Amino acid sequence: MKRGRNIIYILIVIALLAGGAYTIYNNQKKTNEETAIIASSNPEIPVNIASAEYEHISTDYSSNGTLAPLQQMQLSSEISGKITRVLVKEGDFVRAGQTVATIKKDALEVDYSSADANYQNALADNQRYENAYKTGGVTKQQLDQSRLQLKNAQNQLKQSNIRVGDSNVKTLISGFINSKMVEPGAVVSPGTPLFDIVNVSKLKLKVSVDEAEVANLKIGQRVPIKISVYPDKEFYGNISFIAPMADTSLNFPIEITVENNPNNDLKAGMYGSAIFSSEGKSSEHSYLIVPKEAFVDGVSSGQVFVVNEDNTVTLTKVVTGKIFGDKIQILNGLKPGTKVVTSGIINLIDGAKISIIK
Repeated sequence: MKRGRNIIYILIVIALLAGGAYTIYNNQKKTNEETAIIASSNPEIPVNIASAEYEHISTDYSSNGTLAPLQQMQLSSEISGKITRVLVKEGDFVRAGQTVATIKKDALEVDYSSADANYQNALADNQRYENAYKTGGVTKQQLDQSRLQLKNAQNQLKQSNIRVGDSNVKTLISGFINSKMVEPGAVVSPGTPLFDIVNVSKLKLKVSVDEAEVANLKIGQRVPIKISVYPDKEFYGNISFIAPMADTSLNFPIEITVENNPNNDLKAGMYGSAIFSSEGKSSEHSYLIVPKEAFVDGVSSGQVFVVNEDNTVTLTKVVTGKIFGDKIQILNGLKPGTKVVTSGIINLIDGAKISIIK
């Protein structure tokens, strides 16, 4: 019983498949007949055409990013105390080693005087022990203890001197004061932010390129830079870093060091584009081009209708190259000046007669 039921199911499936195939066949036959009727009633199919021509096309590759300062640091207090003077304001240019603020150091100087006195005493005591040891007046252990006390007193003096020096807050880099976070009278402690300093004599443009482009780039290569807020000014940079590994988007981070001009027009955070050319040379080349619309069922088909002298068309296989927007490079299959159909393709078959729309 069960076996018979399975046979019935199989026969039903076969019947359905056969019916579907028959329907598809009839529909295709009907479509062909309608196409033939249209072709017979319109022996000349109106089309637009274009010629395969050589064109000069730039293959420059651009990548966008933002400018970052060459150096940036947040200057913080090294000691606790009260700010007595602030010697700079926002926008001032400072040089490495310049004092920008002072912290009250009266107590620090007292500590230094005490440390210096202890050191002088330890130095005198050690000298007496050194002389006494030569005559057997003290033991080696007593001499070693004296030397240790001298060393400790010397270290305490150095540490006290450093604290006094830290009361003069000095920059470690040259640059502009981007922000000032303290005023005279403020009480600070170690780690309290005082100033934000940026060096924009040079900047870094950070961009990303894909694997096809990174193979053409080299450290030190000169690159034109376009800055969005300065469309009429020219800037150049040199590639200073190429990532050895792609990021999660399979692009390679690149850093380009850009020299600022004398007016320091470039600011950190500005939006810019790096223009990459093949081997640093002009990337404008001549390519044999046809419009994208000329291809039957898309560029991937590699087929176009070529217009013959008798106004018939021949379905022709071509080899495509680079894609430049709506223009396609032809590597093989067409010659310069060859005319191809760009519209009305849906109504054409190989050998069809056409009329060219003026």
